[in-house]
Amino acid sequence: MRLITFLQNNKRLLFRATAGSLLIAFVILSCIVFFLPLEYLDIHISEEIQEKQTPNLNTLMIWLSWFGRTSVSVVMVGITSLIFFILRLKKEAVLMVSTLFSGILGLGLKMLINRPRPSKDLVVLLEETKYQSFPSGHVLFYTVFFGALILIILHLKKIKYKVKLFLIIICLSMIFLGAVSRVYLGAHWFTDVLGGFILGVFCVLIIGYFYVKNDKNIPKA
Repeated sequence: MRLITFLQNNKRLLFRATAGSLLIAFVILSCIVFFLPLEYLDIHISEEIQEKQTPNLNTLMIWLSWFGRTSVSVVMVGITSLIFFILRLKKEAVLMVSTLFSGILGLGLKMLINRPRPSKDLVVLLEETKYQSFPSGHVLFYTVFFGALILIILHLKKIKYKVKLFLIIICLSMIFLGAVSRVYLGAHWFTDVLGGFILGVFCVLIIGYFYVKNDKNIPKA
């Protein structure tokens, strides 16, 4: 009880500590990726995941990864935002539109860090890729997009508990499976995926802060 009380009374401090820790973790990982050669961990994880390849699993992973393509992700955000707007949930619609900025952020960091993609002499390449490797843009988008949906699901009081739980499990599954698919397809190293996830959670914290910040001042639809 004391812990819960402490957390409730120190929400701002907890937010800053969490956001700061994520940012520091991402900067450290970026430095490791930039300055150090390819590590054994990346190659080992890719080998472990790819040794379980089957035609059906290949199709599933390609399908899971398809949602992270730039054109598809823009359509997903557009449709989701439109649905929220039609339902008169304007704040939620704006929140979903803001997830598109993760793509710009990810592309900028890719160009800055300039890490090469996995090559065919080290992994099995099942997908043609472009741009640099770190951080994974797919995982960054999945984390921000489905993370934002989780925020909305938790925030909307009209949704029943069991429905909330079901939708949250789906969103978390998409983030996890999307990350696995990038390594499985040979499109990214594990550290690329980890970097995309850490940065994605950081972005969700930031947009989530503004989403709930002035909630009391916004009239309900």
